[in-house]
Amino acid sequence: MRTPAIELEPLLACARLAAVSRPLPERSTAPAAATALAGCRRLPLIQPDLPHRILAWRGARGVTQAQFLGDVHALADRLPQASHALNLCADLYHFMTAFAAICLRGQTNLLPPSQASSVIGEIADAYPGCYAVVDGRTAYAGLPRVVEGDAGAPPHPPVQTIPTVQEAHVAALVFTSGSTGVPQAHAKTWRTLVHTAQLAAQRFIGADAAGASVVATVPPQHMYGLETTVMMALAGGCAAYAGRTFFPAELREALAQVPAPRVLITTPIHLRACVPAPQPFVPLHLIISATAPLESVLAALAESALGAPVHEIYGCTEAGSMASRRTVETAMWQLYPGMRLSRRDGADAVQGQHLDLPVTLPDVLDDLGDGKFLLRGRSADMIKVGGKRSSLGELTRALLRIPGVQDAVVFVPAPVAGREVRPAALVVAPHLSAEQIRGALETMIDPVFLPRPLICLADLPRNAVGKLPRAALLAELERRRA
Repeated sequence: MRTPAIELEPLLACARLAAVSRPLPERSTAPAAATALAGCRRLPLIQPDLPHRILAWRGARGVTQAQFLGDVHALADRLPQASHALNLCADLYHFMTAFAAICLRGQTNLLPPSQASSVIGEIADAYPGCYAVVDGRTAYAGLPRVVEGDAGAPPHPPVQTIPTVQEAHVAALVFTSGSTGVPQAHAKTWRTLVHTAQLAAQRFIGADAAGASVVATVPPQHMYGLETTVMMALAGGCAAYAGRTFFPAELREALAQVPAPRVLITTPIHLRACVPAPQPFVPLHLIISATAPLESVLAALAESALGAPVHEIYGCTEAGSMASRRTVETAMWQLYPGMRLSRRDGADAVQGQHLDLPVTLPDVLDDLGDGKFLLRGRSADMIKVGGKRSSLGELTRALLRIPGVQDAVVFVPAPVAGREVRPAALVVAPHLSAEQIRGALETMIDPVFLPRPLICLADLPRNAVGKLPRAALLAELERRRA
């Protein structure tokens, strides 16, 4: 059954889009309403149109496309009038349902980099009138909420007809992780999300793995997780697993519950935890890693332990995923089809038909032509000490090459007036002292870049996707200095 409040005629839909695409805070890169109204084409919410296809796995139980659409329409009926909604659902299926329902109501999903109360409060203050969709009873002071997955909600009859979404609708505002400073919001239109997912499916899945089961260790609020789980299910023909998969035992159980071909979406930090896992995993078709550089040694260990090729995604919140490589074979990246690199104001940029404008990249690249490039590191990673230059990424990789070092990061502390900036390091190495690590590092880098201080920890303050927010690093450093 179709709900009139959701399905609108194209002209009316354009009018609604103009109303919700109001100016956003300065940190957002959302396109203006005039740009959104330039084309009123619509794209299906789900592709391909196969009502009985399994779209998601809830444990070992498959949810069909028709069942999912019934859940989406039922939730959309309960959503309040607003322009923005914080999608805070932890369960992936609930997140998918809320994501689709919010879009069908002509609203924008706000996807925070964490669910810390301070972060939620800051975003809510920036988007007055927003509400939250949650799948638990967590309360955020002063923020209206809708509970998805509530046992008291109306029944969800299956829906056969696929609704459509304005291709220029701002489906989501995705916030950066804060690894290089204050999180920034970036607007993602429905067209961009759909086509990026289809490019990724074409690159990684292909016709030989149609209907692949996607199991992820990353949350859907993160750009990488959104593209490779939610959008790969909605636009790429895959089925996403909705259960918890944080620990190796949980991941092993999740993979065993879904049919082949199985695709694991993960991060280097999770791969490192899975490699020594005592029990074998079921056969995998493919492993995809992102969010942090993957060392070729770890990639080789993962391929041997898990029995599947490991491919790495290169992307950023600003542009989404755009390139890949098989890490054990090459250091060279290959852009997705139809994308190309360019130079803008002295910086590298990427272009594609699914991107509204060329996107300036936060990294320094060596363009090799034919869509191939080498990654040199983040522009913000370059530091100068004693008249010499180096990269924080290169210094971190040097630490990780030391036998016994399990995890590490080199970063620049908060500046102190009158002092030259010097890098600091946090290291996880249970059987090494700071002096032993520093001694090994002296043989690998220019001594002027030796981190001071170099502090050994039991764990680094990584977030849910394995990134290291700068604020967490600075806080950890202050605690150790106190």
